[in-house]
Amino acid sequence: MFDALEMSLEVMQQIAPIEGRIRRQSLGLAKQLARAAESVSLNLAEGRLRRDGDQRRHYQMAAGSASELTTALRIARIRRYISDADYAAIDAPLDRVRAILYRLTH
Repeated sequence: MFDALEMSLEVMQQIAPIEGRIRRQSLGLAKQLARAAESVSLNLAEGRLRRDGDQRRHYQMAAGSASELTTALRIARIRRYISDADYAAIDAPLDRVRAILYRLTH
């Protein structure tokens, strides 16, 4: 099992219920959030089967998408599309994904 991928999928599961609430308030933000979350998981999945620099490039793209996802969630919280509790519940596993990606890219 690849922990980073499993954690990224857990993040996606936690985002699913709040994505609709965000979508009702800001379609653009909801789409960006969904794309970023998908990109994290997809790049992790592809990267783990690659080698050398190509593998690292996929992990770097996943890290960039994780950063984008974090910012989208922060915007949703600031605009009160989601609660502080919603944000905290997603940020905990997302923080773990970011930490794993940091180790994979540095």
